This record gives sequence, C-alpha cells and structure tokens, in this order.
Amino acid sequence: MLLLRAIAGRRLPPLPLPRRGCSRFPPGSPVAGRPRGAAPVLAALLGLGAVLAYGERRRRGAQAAQATPVPQYPLYTREEVGRHRSPQDRVWVTHGTEVFDVTDFVELHPGGADKLLLAAGGALEPFWALYAVHNQPHVLELLREYKVGELSPEEAALAPDAAQDPFAGDPPRHPGLRVNSQKPFNAEPPAELLAERFLTPNELFFTRNHLPVPAVDPGSYQLRVEGPGGRALSLSLTELRSRFPKHEVTATLQCAGNRRAEMSRVRPVKGLAWDIGAISTARWGGVRLRDVLLHAGFEEEREGEWHVCFEGLDTDAGGAPYGASIPYSRAVSPAADVLLAYEMNGEELPRDHGFPLRVVVPGVVGARSVKWLQRVAVSPAESPSHWQRNDYKGFSPCVDWDTVDYSTAPAIQELPVQSAITHPRPGEAVPAGELTVKGYAWSGGGREVVRVDVSLDGGRTWCVARLAGERSVPGRAWAWALWELQAPVAAGAELEIVCKAVDGSYNVQPDTVAPIWNLRGVLSNAWHRVRVTVSR
Repeated sequence: MLLLRAIAGRRLPPLPLPRRGCSRFPPGSPVAGRPRGAAPVLAALLGLGAVLAYGERRRRGAQAAQATPVPQYPLYTREEVGRHRSPQDRVWVTHGTEVFDVTDFVELHPGGADKLLLAAGGALEPFWALYAVHNQPHVLELLREYKVGELSPEEAALAPDAAQDPFAGDPPRHPGLRVNSQKPFNAEPPAELLAERFLTPNELFFTRNHLPVPAVDPGSYQLRVEGPGGRALSLSLTELRSRFPKHEVTATLQCAGNRRAEMSRVRPVKGLAWDIGAISTARWGGVRLRDVLLHAGFEEEREGEWHVCFEGLDTDAGGAPYGASIPYSRAVSPAADVLLAYEMNGEELPRDHGFPLRVVVPGVVGARSVKWLQRVAVSPAESPSHWQRNDYKGFSPCVDWDTVDYSTAPAIQELPVQSAITHPRPGEAVPAGELTVKGYAWSGGGREVVRVDVSLDGGRTWCVARLAGERSVPGRAWAWALWELQAPVAAGAELEIVCKAVDGSYNVQPDTVAPIWNLRGVLSNAWHRVRVTVSR
C-alpha cells in the first residue's frame, strides 16, 4: 500500500509508518496500444502479495523476453515531457532517462488524483528522495511496464550561462512546491499535504525569499553582535556551537501574507497570491539569542524603548541587506525561546531557509525570523530596513495607496489566531458516507489553540474538531495544532465547509474577509471556507 501513496495519501487507513509520515509512488498505468494491466498492477501494489506478484511478473517477463524483440523507444526532451501534465494531455513522468505515461491510473489512485499529479510532467526522483521506500527493484520493474520513451541524450547538456543573473546561484527546489514567484523564489507546499505531518519536511517548508539566496562559506562565516551597553563580538559557527548550550524548539512560522488570495477576491491587493500554505512547522536547533546577548554584556532589563535588529547576507542590487527587528524584551526573555538556529528538523539548515544561521522568533510573523544572519545589533530604534518600516503593517479597509502612511502603523509582530481546511479541496467531489475534514490551526504569541469549530453548512450549525499535536508549556504554544473531523454526508449534497479556531485568550477568527481587508493583503484570518459536492 505504501507504494501507491502520494506524498500524503488522505484516503488510506493507517500504515506501519506514523500517520504524519507518508510515501509517494507515482501512478503506473498501461499506455495506449499496450495490453491493459491496471487491475493486476493495482492489486499487486495495494495488497500484501506485491512480492508474489512481482515474482510472477518476472517469470512471465522472462518468458516473453525470449519471444519478443527489445522495443525501440522514441526520444523526448524534458520540455516535451512537461507538456503532459493533465489527463487531457496525458500524464507523463520520468525516472532516470526513461519516460512513462501514467494517465490511466490517475482516477484509480487511492491517495487522490491531486496528489498523484504533483509529479506530472516532471521527474520522480525528488519525490522518491523524500520517501526512499520506493527505491526497490520491484517498484522500478512495475513502473517500467508503462514506459513510452527515453529522454533525449541532449538533455544532459549544460544550461546556458547565467552568470549575469543574480538568482543563478539559487539552490534547486522540490517540484512539489506551488511557486508564487521564481525570482525571488517564493513557494508553498500543496495545501493537501499541510496537515499530513506535524513537522513539515524541509523540502516542502514554505519559502519566502525577498532577494537572491546568498552563497555562504561556513568556514569563514562570522556573526557580528554589537550595540550600546555591550561589547562587540564576532563569532564563528564553531564558537557558537561550543560556547553556548544547544536549545531546541518546535515552532510554526507563518508569512504575514498567508491566505492573501482570499483578500484579493474582495478587492485587489499588492503582494504574492499566497493560498493557505504560507505556513509550516519545524523542530529548530541552535543557541538562544538571550544567551549570546548576555554573554556580550547586555543587561537583561533596560529602561526605555530598545530593539534587537537583524541583518541578513541577502542583499539587493545596491548592497542593502534584508533586515528586521523585535523588541529587546522579547529577545532576552527566557520564555520567548528566540533562537539563532543552525538546524532544521535535525538537519543542517537548507540554503533556502537560512544556511548557515538564521533567527527563529516563535509566535511572531515570519518576516522577523531573518535568514542568512550576519549581524545582531541592539538599538534604541527599530530596524531601518524597508521591510520593518514600510512593509508588513496592517491598515484599515478605508486606506488606499493614495492615503497610506506607513509611519502611522506599528510593525506586525505577533500574529492573530488562524486556521484553514486542507482536506477536502475546493470544488472536490467527495464520496457519500463518512467525510473526513482536516486542517491546521495556530495563534501568535504562544497562545494555545483550545478549540476548532467546523461547519458543513456555511456556519449555521457547528461541530468541534479533534485536535492533535505536541503538548506545550502555557504561554509557549509555538507550534500549530492539526485537527480532524469525521461527519456523515448524504449523496447529492452541496457542502460549504467552514472552520474557525479559538485560542487560549478566546480570540476567534472573524467570519468574513471584507472587514479585515487591507491594501497589502496581510493578516488574512477570516473563517476559511471550502465548497464541495457529495457524489451521488
């Protein structure tokens, strides 16, 4: 059964792996003009007799090979393969240098056609790298039954010189990400995968870049710490690891523009059209910012207004770095868990997520968790960065681009309570019987989500969802809660599924978008609504 699950199959019963973990096997199906073998292949992949079926196929294949000449396959470019991304155009995938047509299996896939189509028109390897259970001989042999061609040898040629492109050095990305912009790169995981794992895989963690990804040599890297009231420090990665105790925290990061697309449907807004996936959760490892500041001689309490400013190594064409700041009180609070992180989910930070060092500010908008950190500065004023002073602020619906004055609004720090539905997806046809609704919920400032209400009729009646997640210390609920609800649904019904979360301070999401609309499309946290039909 593992072999047919997409990155996260929602319709399958629990497997030997933890429910949050899952594997992906791209669908295999007979191609046009070849014998139809979908039924036995499906049985082999779904049942416990996969190995027996594999042996029988090998026996029959050996017999056939004695009488059948080796086929000569046509050659295709990756561009040609990429044109086959839907059942209408045929669904093709590649593995190594081989090309496969898997169209006829799309609707049979028990994890849902949407998950299977994540690999459509591209390579299987990025998905199999996440779920190595598929790298087995019988899986590859079954896949090759649906081969339709080979990649052209010219595909190995180097790409044109891109030395003049400031983004040419950006790292490769997982093809399952939903890209909102390529340069700079901004992407979110497919919505249907968000609630399948408590910790988001590094490869699928949402990416918010403002500038090109810098190439940093960890051997020569130095972090500067400075400001009035303390002594200046320059710390290498080795010194950070050896001088300060390691601390770990599980924290959700969310972009201020998460769910911006819903605001744009009320009135146009300026910004990337994020769906519900500009949010992810990881287990971060590093040193406490508090420990570093105290080591530099900064006092735990300071009179007046003070801030801790961060600068990244990512710079614009004029050399100005990305920057942000947080209040000094949060930076030095032992309960705030602010990290200078060098690990993400037990691994070295990926380049897209700040290698070799980044800030992680739990409970606060992701824009303050500066990546590729090069400088920490204590200051009586907040960061002078554009992204602190002239972006990531909320305004009244009456404010437009002719009247906006960024100096009149505070920079976003803690985010409001949030929730969204990850399954089913909008417009989906769901089977009659018991419907499973899934999603996530989170609130800023360490406020725990205490309840998620779900409605199937647009908000007229409600049920309480079951919450799952890690237990947290009161006031330090940095990570999201995943939730789930099962409810009977009748054939032919049209459902408007709605969710709303309540946090420990009894903050609750607003019911509609219009009253919270703002020209930048930030802080979008109205009830999330998904309309589906129930099959007859």
